[in-house]
Amino acid sequence: MLLGVRGSTPAPGPDHVRYGGHTSCVAVIPIGGAVPTLLMDAGTGIRRLPDLLGPEPFHGSILLSHLHWDHVEGLPFCRAVDRDDSRVDLHVPEQDGVSARDLLARTMSPPSFPIVPEGLLGSWRFLPAPDGTASVEGFEVTAVDISHKGGRTLGYRVASSTSSFAYLPDHAPSRGMTQAARDLIEGVDVLLHDAQFLESERRLADDYGHATVEESITLAEKAGVGRLVLFHHSPVRTDNQLDRLLDLLDSTVPVVVAREGMRIPVGSAGDQQA
Repeated sequence: MLLGVRGSTPAPGPDHVRYGGHTSCVAVIPIGGAVPTLLMDAGTGIRRLPDLLGPEPFHGSILLSHLHWDHVEGLPFCRAVDRDDSRVDLHVPEQDGVSARDLLARTMSPPSFPIVPEGLLGSWRFLPAPDGTASVEGFEVTAVDISHKGGRTLGYRVASSTSSFAYLPDHAPSRGMTQAARDLIEGVDVLLHDAQFLESERRLADDYGHATVEESITLAEKAGVGRLVLFHHSPVRTDNQLDRLLDLLDSTVPVVVAREGMRIPVGSAGDQQA
């Protein structure tokens, strides 16, 4: 389920109601499961997690794509993860020889924030993101470095025995893609991809290290994905503009414009949901 689909900053207000104003967070529900056990990023959208869990705590893992504010700022504001009976493994893209915990503490500690990471309630582990492929919450998770501006950024492929999706919310393919990055998205059932800008906004896309909608479609077509989800919308892109987005574009791959609260079956039988 898509809990937050915006990029850069939350976008409240009457022009951002239908698609939502929360920043990036995706909840993954496993085969046969009723609640999510895996979260992709922890933007302000994570505050919607209790809607899926009811009174229960979150027990699972969070995979961070990178450490920009819009992907971590919801962590201390979600009651489902910040409570005595929660269990959270937070996977962080380590870099510059700094540990996962210490990287998070650079923005989550005084004077930038009232508490340090250990101030979060429950049982927390601050872990490095997977190096290559690893088992996380029963999923086969592959992490690959991808191009973005301002620190290490990972794209993820999450697979079960029968289905897979890829998650690249912040990605600048115009800066080049390794073969590993191409393999990451090849043939996935669903690709959630950065679509913050339009090709007419190319200068901004390059300045901020993001993709254009047109680039996302080209990538999806070349990779033979089952469905493309345009994700990480610009905070200035209004609901009406997003409504018209697909009318402006051609694609040989089915395309969905990400909407907060949307459930996306992954695989022919909907074996897992994003």
